[in-house]
This record gives sequence, structure tokens and C-alpha cells, in this order.
Amino acid sequence: MIRDSNKLSYSEGWISVVVNVGLFALKYWAGIVTDSIAIKADAWHTLSDSLTSVIVIVGVKISTKPADKEHPFGHGRAEWIAAIIIGILLALIAFNFISESFQRLRNHEAIEYGTIAIVATVVSILVKEALAQYALWAGKKTGSKAVMADAWHHRSDALSSLIILIGIFFNTFFWWIDGVLGIIVALLIIYAAFDILKDSVSPILGKEPDEALIKQIRKLCWQSAGEEVHAHHFHMHDYGGHTELTFHIRLAQEMTLEEAHDIATGIENTIKDDLNIDATIHVDPVTETG
Repeated sequence: MIRDSNKLSYSEGWISVVVNVGLFALKYWAGIVTDSIAIKADAWHTLSDSLTSVIVIVGVKISTKPADKEHPFGHGRAEWIAAIIIGILLALIAFNFISESFQRLRNHEAIEYGTIAIVATVVSILVKEALAQYALWAGKKTGSKAVMADAWHHRSDALSSLIILIGIFFNTFFWWIDGVLGIIVALLIIYAAFDILKDSVSPILGKEPDEALIKQIRKLCWQSAGEEVHAHHFHMHDYGGHTELTFHIRLAQEMTLEEAHDIATGIENTIKDDLNIDATIHVDPVTETG
């Protein structure tokens, strides 16, 4: 299952690289023919997507490496680091859009396009949205944050091309529409970048397991031990495809060390079998006050 997920992530990355290079050639050629600076810039934006796709490929490649002496919990977090890099790139692109849009509004600049530009832009929008949909599907299928981040980068390029297409048809009526739409789309991209960074940074920093998971773990503790063990003090560490959980249980102080060990080991095995989480349990003695 993990192997299939990695294969799908690889496929998404390589398809993105090939398609983006092709789109770059098409859009840059259209920019040269029409002498449009905007389309040339949009072409370079498309080429930048290839970089993020390479990051996805490298991130997945590193994350599948087995644990070693320097990284005893594996390399799964490399994929989140890749997603963070993509989120930062998205934010930089968005701020660049805002800067260029304000510059265009200040200078009262209007853009002139030709038929070739329309065709290249429409093709770019359709292809990039198709790539975004494919990456979103692949990201949900594999659970890959980096692939999901790549999907938003595809969509950001489709949106930037859409700005140019709208400008082609309405720029003769409203000289300022390209600048205003540029700012609006840039804000949407910044929101997407924030969402990507939030989802990727949070597990790296570490977070408490949610209440639903804690409730499920306590239920498994009861099923395994056959008695109430008062599970508490939960700490979870997600390493991307490998999750470590530590928590405490309370057992009668009259128990022998072997009995307590057997109960704790039984709970750990049950959690591994049911939730695929590696648990480490600390046993506290039940006292009259606690």
C-alpha cells in the first residue's frame, strides 16, 4: 500500500515536470510572437512549477528511506519539509503578483494581446487545472502533503493565466482590471500557502492527539487489559508514515513486575494492530490517593 502511494506521488511529480516544461515553451513562444511581457512572465511562473514538482519527487524519495543511525524514526518528515518549501514559494509568487499589480495600477499600464496569446492562455488554464485536479486526487489517495501543495501551485498558475485571459477581453473597457484581479488572486494564493504551511508545520512542531483518538486508545486499553487502567499523559510524535505514542497507565501496586509488563505489552500490541501506532507505556502504581 505504501509502495503504491509512493509510486503515485512519483508519477504526479514527473507528469508535472514534463507538462510544465511543455507549457513553458508554448507560452514563452506566444510571448515572443505577441511581444507580451505578461505572458513571458507567466511562462516563467509555469516553469517554476517544475521546480516544486522536483521538490515533491525528492521529498518522496527521501521520505521512503528506512531508519538509520542518524535518523532512528525514519525520514518521513522530509515530505512535510518539501511541502513547507512549496508553501514558501507560493507565498513569494503571490507577493510578486501584488507588487506587479500595484506597479501596473500606478503606471496606468494596459496589456495588448493577440490571437496566439488567447490560444496559449486557454490551453494553459485547461491543462494546469487538469494537473491540479490530478494532484489533488493523488494527494488525497496517498495522504501526501507535498503532492497536495503541488496541486495548489498548479492552480495558482491556472489562476494567473485566467487573469491574463480576463484582461484580454475586458482591458479595453477597464484599464485597471488586470491589476485589481492580480491582487485578488494573489490574496487567494497567500491563503493557500498559509493553509499548506499550517498543515505541514504543526505536525513537525508536535501536537497533542485529538480527543477522538484518545477515546479510541482508552477503549483499546480496556479491551486488552480487561480492566480500567486510567490511561493518561498522552504524547504523540508523527514522523510521516510512522507514529510514536507515549502515555501512562495506572496498575495495582500489588502486581508483580512481570504482570504489569504483560499488560503494558498487550496494550502496545493491540494499539499497533488496530491503529498502526507504535506505543510506549509507562506504568504508575495505583495508590490510595491516586
